[in-house]
Parts: sequence; C-alpha cells; structure tokens
Amino acid sequence: MKYKRLVAAAITAVFASANLITPACFAAQKKDNNKKEKQNKVIKSKVTQYQYDYVNTEWWKSFDDEYLNDYIMRAIENNHDLKIATLRVEQYHQMTKLQLSNELPQVSAGFAPAGVKLPGTTSTTGMWAFPVVVSYELDLFLKNRDKTRASKKEWEKSKFDERAAYIAISSAVGSTYFNIVKADKLIELQKEIIKDRKQIFDLMTERNAVGLTSTADLVSANKAYVSATADLADLEKSRNVFLNNLAVLIGESPANISELKVKPYDDSYLVKIPESIPSEVIDQRPDYLAAEKMVEKAGIDVRVAKKEFLPSINLIGLASFASSSFSQVFNWSSMLGLLGGNAMLNLFTGGRKVANLRLKKNAYEQILHDYYNTNLKAIQEVNDSLVSLKQDDKKYKTNLKVYNLEKEDFKFSEHKYDAGLISYLDLLQRKENLLSLNKLVVSNKIDCNVDYIGLYKATGTKL
Repeated sequence: MKYKRLVAAAITAVFASANLITPACFAAQKKDNNKKEKQNKVIKSKVTQYQYDYVNTEWWKSFDDEYLNDYIMRAIENNHDLKIATLRVEQYHQMTKLQLSNELPQVSAGFAPAGVKLPGTTSTTGMWAFPVVVSYELDLFLKNRDKTRASKKEWEKSKFDERAAYIAISSAVGSTYFNIVKADKLIELQKEIIKDRKQIFDLMTERNAVGLTSTADLVSANKAYVSATADLADLEKSRNVFLNNLAVLIGESPANISELKVKPYDDSYLVKIPESIPSEVIDQRPDYLAAEKMVEKAGIDVRVAKKEFLPSINLIGLASFASSSFSQVFNWSSMLGLLGGNAMLNLFTGGRKVANLRLKKNAYEQILHDYYNTNLKAIQEVNDSLVSLKQDDKKYKTNLKVYNLEKEDFKFSEHKYDAGLISYLDLLQRKENLLSLNKLVVSNKIDCNVDYIGLYKATGTKL
C-alpha cells in the first residue's frame, strides 16, 4: 500500500507540473477572452474631473469666447491622442499589478486521474488524485519588492505624461483657434485691398488711355492687383489648413470643417502679461516630474541589479488526495503532503550579472543627465515664452499707435479729397496703406494671444 501511494504521488506531481486545465483555469481563460473582446471594440474613455483639471479650464474662460471653450472641452472628451495617453496609464497600472503578483505565492490545483501498473503485477489499478501545489520565492532581500517599486514609478510617470498630453493638445487647440480668427480677419482686409487695387488699376487704365499715366505704371498697378489676389489665395489656404487641424484636435472629421465656428476678430486685448514667473513653476511641470520619476526608477533598477548577485530562496508545497477508490479520495488516510525549499546561487553566468549591473548604472547616468537637461529646457521654455510675449506685446502696441496715427492722417486725406486737393487715386493708395497697417496690427495682436497660450503651456497651466 505504501508503494502504491509513492507511485500515486509521483504521478500526481507529473500531472501537476504539466499544468492541467481545471475548471478554475477555464474560468480564467474565459475572463481573458472577454477582456480581449472588449479591447478589440472601440474604447470610449470616460473623462474624469482630474482630466479637466489638467488643462485648467477656468484659465481658458478668461478669453470670454464660448466657441473656444467648447473646442477645449470637445478636445478633452474626443481627442484620440488623449484617449491613448489615458489608456497608457491603465496599461502601466496593470503592468504594476503584474509585477506585484511575483511577490505573492502561486497556487495551482488540478484533477489527475491515472492508471497504475506496478512491477511484478498483471493488473492495472485506477488512481484518482486531486493535487494542490504551492510555490513561493521568499523575497528575503526584497528584490521582487524593488521590481514592483520600479514598475510603480513607470506608472506614476505615465500619469505625468498624460497630463503633459492634455496640456499640449489644449494649447494646440487654442493656438489653432486664434490663427483661424486671424486668418478670417486678414482675408476680410485682403479683400478690401484687392477691391482698392482693382479700382486703382481701372483708374490707371483710364488715365493711360488719355496719356496721363505711363504704361509702366499701368503694368505696376496690374501686378499689384494680381499679387494681392495671390496673397488672398495663400490666406484662404492657411485658413483651411488650420480648420482641418482644429477638426482633428477635437476628434471631428476634416470633412465637417464648414460646421466649425469662431468668434469674429475684435479690438479687445485680453492678454495679461506677468512681470515674472516664480521658479516653483518649473517643479510642477509634468515633463520635469516625469523625468524625476525615471531617475527614481533607474536608481531602483541599479539596486535590483546588485541583488541579482544574492541567492534566490524558493519554497514549494504539495498536498494531494489520491486513492484507487473515488469514494475514499478525500479521506485523511489518502492525503499526501510535501514541503521543501532550496537556496540557489549562480556561481558562473559568463559575466552576465556584472554586465547587467554596469548597464543599469550607465542607464542611470543617462537618465540623470536627461533629468538635468529637462530642468534647463523647462527654464529656457518659460523664459523664451515670456520674452516672446513681452516683445510681441511691445510690437503690437507700437504698430497700433502707428495705425491710429495713420487713421487720423487718412481722415485729413478724405477732407483734402472732398476739397478737391487730391485725386481719388491718391485717396485709394492711402487707404491701402491703412489696410496694410491694419493687417499688421491684427497679426501682432493674435501673435500675443498665441504667445500667451505658449506661456500657459510652458508653465504647466500655472499662470
């Protein structure tokens, strides 16, 4: 009887090591299949409050533009790059859980029926066995714990990457929106310039017919008219490109750009220029925080590489109910138990562990320099954005003064024309100068708004 039990135990161990499929395994497989089916479907991620907080929606309301606010919200909810960034956070979360499972005991159970023929016998005995195997790597040196910590750092970094993506997309939406506003106004002014140049060309044609204007001046007027028409085509092209870009940013098809609306350009100036930016802002930028997490992870990776030189300690336990009679399988007398362990130390690996340690140290140095570089670039980006905003604001205000003076001068020209002191041709030419200056002022003003959004991005929305 004792001999039979030993044979049954051996067969049980063989079946257990073969990972027999049990009802529990079927349930796990079914769960995995359901998960894959869900992943194959179009995933619509639910936007949570913290994702709205990423972009500081209250700051966008300072522009007092309902269309812009709507596009920011639609981008948060529908932009596919943002959905990918959010899903990637969940991906790293599950990878952390996967690594955590290595710290826990592994338990498997199964059903192992077998037929046994012993030496010296002519009969075959049926065996019924229900093995339970427990294995556990004793984390005495906390190597697996450190691996989990490293995986968690990547998960935390992915959250900062998600935040950076939300800031980048919202900034792109705002910049694109204001470029569309600028294009609309410039197209309107360009059409006025084309209208005036057409009138100038017609007047030149009449004057040339009676010998009051040279043919060279007529050709120059025609050239200016054609050139203005070409400039209009470029502006319309740019506007369509910006509209297509905006549609993609908010998760819409570029085929529907005709439905996108923007607020008409006006003379209000909404930008508030800060005198300086506190250095603490740099510490809150998502790219800086993400780089910091990677330095922490690299340090943990070096520690894990050092612990690879230590022995690994494994425990294993086996419990099995085995009997030739199914009715007596779960009797205590039919139970077989085994508890064992081992401590293994690699004596020679061909230099693999030494090379791995040096590799991890090298990676740590690279990541550390990248962290320092990220800090420097963050300071540069904030300074560049602030300088650009201040200089463009100065340029806008200077050109605005010039434009206002030109408007006053044009009023005098109108009085001179009414008094018959200048020709209508002279009046049209001075009007074109006024329109050209207006175009410059419009461009400068929108550039300031775009610079302001650039500063919002550079400070990580902490304006």
